[in-house]
Amino acid sequence: MLFEIGAQFESGMRGPQATVAAGVRIGEPQRSWTKFAHAPDAFDAKADMLAAIEMAMGGAMTAPVKAGAAPWYHPGRSGTLALGPKVLAYFGELHPKIIAGFDLKGPAAAFEIFLDAIPEPKNKGKARAPFAPSPFQPVERDFAFLLDANISAEEVIKAAKSAERALIERVDVFDLYEGQGIPEGKKSLAIAVRLQPKGGTLTDAEIDAIAQKIVAAVTKATGGTLRG
Repeated sequence: MLFEIGAQFESGMRGPQATVAAGVRIGEPQRSWTKFAHAPDAFDAKADMLAAIEMAMGGAMTAPVKAGAAPWYHPGRSGTLALGPKVLAYFGELHPKIIAGFDLKGPAAAFEIFLDAIPEPKNKGKARAPFAPSPFQPVERDFAFLLDANISAEEVIKAAKSAERALIERVDVFDLYEGQGIPEGKKSLAIAVRLQPKGGTLTDAEIDAIAQKIVAAVTKATGGTLRG
């Protein structure tokens, strides 16, 4: 991954400029902790963007995400993070014309964060607690849901996280499928959930109970059903 912070000039000309943090993933499929190899995509770019914003703010960003971004992004595989009319960031897969124009090898996913637009930390001046990794082994579980086609990945992720906020460290989408075997107007969305124990190793019974809560939360929020 390439990452840079610098001044961005509008239209490449001298004049108004913004301080932008940008990153790009390109090329060969990436292997994540979910054990699934995949080419860089919009979900990777979004995760990178949110992680960078969290570091800048000292906390999570809760601004809404809407589909679509600047023209140099893929129109169907990109998004914009905004507070009202103020654009905070873009993320997504780069437009095929951009990839071809720069002779890039393989798909590419990127993000841009407009640092001047990011709100100041709520606890400005308060030192952030040092990172203290848990001594307990994390647990990973995958879930695939059959959903109405208009249900967004954001809704599924939000619902899954709400099931057990104290233990769910992250939720990632690793597969989206619409096609043969899926009813018309439906889609299959698969998520990987990472549980990070705090006070001790989770038992199988505890993990199963959390998994049931995740399924129930997603079902209630989206009307979706767990795929076998």
